[in-house]
Amino acid sequence: MTLQPYKLSFITVNYNGLEDTRAFLARIDSITFSFSSEVIVIDNGSRQDEYALLKDEFPFITGCYSSANLGFAGGNNIGIRMAQGEFLYFLNNDTLLPLEADSQIMQMLSFFEQHPEAGGITPKIRYMDPPDMIQFAGCTPLTAITLRNKQIGYQEMELGQYEQNSEIPYLHGAAMLIPRHVVQHIGLMPEDFFLYYEELDWCYRINRHYSLFYYAGALVYHKESASTGIDSPFKTYYLTRNRLLFAYRNRVGLTRILSLFYLVLVANTSKMCSFMLNGKWKHVFSIWSGTRAAFKLFKST
Repeated sequence: MTLQPYKLSFITVNYNGLEDTRAFLARIDSITFSFSSEVIVIDNGSRQDEYALLKDEFPFITGCYSSANLGFAGGNNIGIRMAQGEFLYFLNNDTLLPLEADSQIMQMLSFFEQHPEAGGITPKIRYMDPPDMIQFAGCTPLTAITLRNKQIGYQEMELGQYEQNSEIPYLHGAAMLIPRHVVQHIGLMPEDFFLYYEELDWCYRINRHYSLFYYAGALVYHKESASTGIDSPFKTYYLTRNRLLFAYRNRVGLTRILSLFYLVLVANTSKMCSFMLNGKWKHVFSIWSGTRAAFKLFKST
């Protein structure tokens, strides 16, 4: 591997999230790292140029302001093109590294040296509130047709029950550490999804050539609420569209046909009936329009 100017590039995407990103950067700034690093912030179409505001407060960052919201993948792809690190650490702007992050990241970098087949790592992710509740400690594979799986440790209290590293089928989008050579081999994140399923699709591509791992000895805190909120029609639209798009891109033959039939005739129909019974007509329309949009995308995929 050709060494880069930096050992590691932190990459985060901001979208109208000034306070979260400010806290994210303040934590990084408070940690003395024993390896060379850079911090890249991509402002992805915020109402104002929040990158400029952050650059004034944190002069060590690099990045840019995009006048258009390019989605999760599009924003991260800008960061990838700018990054000079040998390793790329993708972190949501609403995460916080622990104060022990230096030693934990060094351990993850050593893991890559010891496991040349490794194409990516996700650390243990815990909620910010409550801080002892786990969000991610690995996952099971998606079923072939229904695309269902289990996120290991989800909303369990931390009791030291997931302290073993394990191979996993995909990484968690809130925290992904990936070697540059893997990105150069596989390519950039797929931008067709815009929101949801893009990192899952990317990981499926990576997993065809490399192994992915949950790393128990490192930690990231995530501000995402542990309570279940009410989904917006916007979220319903993209989840509906992108689940179908993911099935089309990552299943073949009869399995693809069965998966699409299941998602449209069983999963989507069931959700539409539930929304209709509860008078949530905007969600019903989101499922219908998301399904139509997915089939239009099939032609260009």
